[in-house]
Amino acid sequence: MKHKYSLVLLLIFTAICIVITSSKAYSADITVGATTWYAWWDTSGASTDSAFLYGPALGVKFNDDFNLTFVYLYGKFDFEKPGVKTKLKRSDSDLAVNYRLSDYFKVFAGIKYLAASMTEFEHTAYGPGLGLSAALPLYKNIFLLGTLSGFYLWADQEEGGVNSNPHDYGINTMLSIAYYIAPASTTVSLGGRYQYLKHKVDEDTGPDSEKFYGITLTATYTFSI
Repeated sequence: MKHKYSLVLLLIFTAICIVITSSKAYSADITVGATTWYAWWDTSGASTDSAFLYGPALGVKFNDDFNLTFVYLYGKFDFEKPGVKTKLKRSDSDLAVNYRLSDYFKVFAGIKYLAASMTEFEHTAYGPGLGLSAALPLYKNIFLLGTLSGFYLWADQEEGGVNSNPHDYGINTMLSIAYYIAPASTTVSLGGRYQYLKHKVDEDTGPDSEKFYGITLTATYTFSI
């Protein structure tokens, strides 16, 4: 799995280099903040509790048409199935380039990274994603935000000493209310997120599915350089 970890790190490093190079040549709006997702997890053959995932939210607006966004979430779930009771660590990350279609809608494409690990189990996946986002004004500095995307991931999995290469695919959607605090250049949003994921190991086993859904809270600060 090490080479795929290296590829993910290389992609993130490349994005950072693009940001630094572009910001030196042109003015740019930088957004930094934090996000959290209190999620319930439904998966077949196991019992899990809800848990918090949390991490940074970053963005760079190069011009009126293009911006780059990066979100990383990490959390631990109580996981129990016959013979196993442990903590499962989960990471969920998205790096995307967004293009403005109109004043209200954007299309985005990028790379999704998912990882899960616990005793005698490790699963790492990455691949492309594509989606549509909307920001609709409701009243003054209050907005309705929404996204809908799909993704297809290649994975490495090790379970009980057995290696496999499943394919993960699914959808992700979010809907939230955002309030922009103009004097502080800060945006706070509260809403919900739903993620449906399938793991297909081979034709004999068929796909296993997972559902993650819950409440999201994000706060970001924007400044220009």
